[in-house]
Amino acid sequence: MSRGACPPRLKRRAEFLAVAQRGRKQARGALLVQALAQPDAPLRMGFTATKKLGNAVVRNRAKRRMREIARLEFGANREGFDIVMVAREGITIAPFATLRQAFRDALARLDVPC
Repeated sequence: MSRGACPPRLKRRAEFLAVAQRGRKQARGALLVQALAQPDAPLRMGFTATKKLGNAVVRNRAKRRMREIARLEFGANREGFDIVMVAREGITIAPFATLRQAFRDALARLDVPC
């Protein structure tokens, strides 16, 4: 079922802000997914969890879960989008299968091919 390594990452604040400002958003359960089309560029992923979610242990667990979802859904060789996953309340207690389905639903609504 594994598809390989996690896609390349967004790392700079400016990259996250560009996706948030110019991209489309879709909230599904404990996830908020933002996507910005980037033709002729590799797929890149960003993961974020605010302090409102909890302490560092909780935020890191949320980001680990989101990275695993991205790894399973995309692998490393896709093109055309910058995608940011934002953790929302309940992400650490939601069943993993539910989070994965929420991510797929959000991508479908954003017209991002899986």
